[in-house]
Amino acid sequence: MRTEIPSKSEITRTWHVIDAESAVLGRVASRAAMLLMGKHKPTYAPSLDTGDHVIIVNAAKVKLTGGKEGQKVYRRHTGYPGGLIETGARRMRETRPERMVELAISGMLPKTKLGKQMYRKLKVYAGEHHPHQAQKPAPLSLANRDGGK
Repeated sequence: MRTEIPSKSEITRTWHVIDAESAVLGRVASRAAMLLMGKHKPTYAPSLDTGDHVIIVNAAKVKLTGGKEGQKVYRRHTGYPGGLIETGARRMRETRPERMVELAISGMLPKTKLGKQMYRKLKVYAGEHHPHQAQKPAPLSLANRDGGK
């Protein structure tokens, strides 16, 4: 049996909107990563970017479970000696709430050129408005897909 590899012309990309208001960050991120990679499609191929475009709105209202709001730390380095910068989740939500969601999703994508290509199809907005109405994005529900378990 042969494995079908879709050509570039056979790959169709749709646009999805995910409302992150009062949704758990990890659940939003895993669903968005799956859509960006294209794992929800029958034409999925690990070596190709078959995924869709994802728009996430209300990123500032995403929930963190447990004590993560006060304990989670985001780290980055300036490149200079002693240049480690640590930012708490509460401060990150106040200053750059989109970045919180972007970091969660990028951590779930492949760490290759292909992963960077997938990441470029992600658009995150802190508020409820986005400038992509012309693409006619379909709203996506984050309802439990495992039968309510």
